[in-house]
Amino acid sequence: MSTDFVPALRFGALTRFYDPVVRLTTRERRVKKALVEAAAVPAGATVLDLGCGTGTMTRWIKQQHPDARVIGLDADPRILAIAREKALRAGVEIEFLEANATDIPLQESSIQRVVSSLFFHHLLPDSKAQVLAEVFRVLEADGELHISDWGKPSNGLMRTMFFFVQLFDGLGCTRDNVAGRLPGFVEAAGARQVHNYDHYDTVLGTLHLLRAIK
Repeated sequence: MSTDFVPALRFGALTRFYDPVVRLTTRERRVKKALVEAAAVPAGATVLDLGCGTGTMTRWIKQQHPDARVIGLDADPRILAIAREKALRAGVEIEFLEANATDIPLQESSIQRVVSSLFFHHLLPDSKAQVLAEVFRVLEADGELHISDWGKPSNGLMRTMFFFVQLFDGLGCTRDNVAGRLPGFVEAAGARQVHNYDHYDTVLGTLHLLRAIK
């Protein structure tokens, strides 16, 4: 297990506040529900929630698709402990893996859907490319990747608000997101039909929803 990760709110002491912060600032329910719906998980599919955090979306996927094998992956043991507790309280069976996304411990072409929310903006450019290479290694042919993350702001106000995210999460990690370059990273990893199909303005900037096919 790699310890080379940044906690979801940058500092481990803030992890306990992650759920309320995300709920209040990112239109979480609407955005994540839209992402799960767009993923259109096939019956009996295996779904990987990459950078699953506290497992909110992971749990929703399992509740909506009880016959699916749902896996949540994150490198942070503290946030995974929260995710496991939430799944236990909800009475859903989810596999949680403590691992770095640059080395996903799953077999090649074994996953039908990969979903990810608010994860890629934490990664420097080289790490974005490495993680996406792993994503398309584990996805089967015609498998789909669905991402919700910060993207090119829809207006000047959204650009101003996102500057606070950049100060918090780092300019090097977020620069590609705010410039709208994440789809290019996905294409370079070997995807086809890559497109941003929706966006949501929030108090912290503009969230884009992206879909790509292996």
